[in-house]
Amino acid sequence: MRALSIAALSLIFLASPAASQDKLSSADSAAAFRAAGFKQEGGQWRGCEDPGTASYTPGEIAEVRDLNGDGRPEAIITEGSVFCFGSTEVGYVIVSKQANGEWKLVTGGPGIVNVLEQKGAGGWPDLEIGGPGFCFPVERWDGTAYELNRFQYEGKRCSPPS
Repeated sequence: MRALSIAALSLIFLASPAASQDKLSSADSAAAFRAAGFKQEGGQWRGCEDPGTASYTPGEIAEVRDLNGDGRPEAIITEGSVFCFGSTEVGYVIVSKQANGEWKLVTGGPGIVNVLEQKGAGGWPDLEIGGPGFCFPVERWDGTAYELNRFQYEGKRCSPPS
């Protein structure tokens, strides 16, 4: 199951037409992880308190690109753990490099984040948060935070099971 989840996550990022292969410097990578709330332990970046289960995969910068069109990079950081993220098995954090060079937490949570074409305030893209099931939440930036906007499956609105 873990291999399937990692493969699915990889396909989402690889299938994204605007995905960038940009890499961050070591200093920016470390600053991005710290802004996301991760700590370096034994050469791994860890954000959740997984006690060392077999499902754990350490934090990694899965994607770097300018999500909101401000000319500065954002980083999508992922980490895997059934212990921390339940049946979704994956969590994400998005951080943004600020004009002063510091990194700032934008959003994060359990799930597989899929950056959509639709935009919210300030040019920030809508985020579909995937996981088990067939009706996923889509969050939109309101100028302050990402908030639930709708549910969708394969681009069409849906109602989540109650």
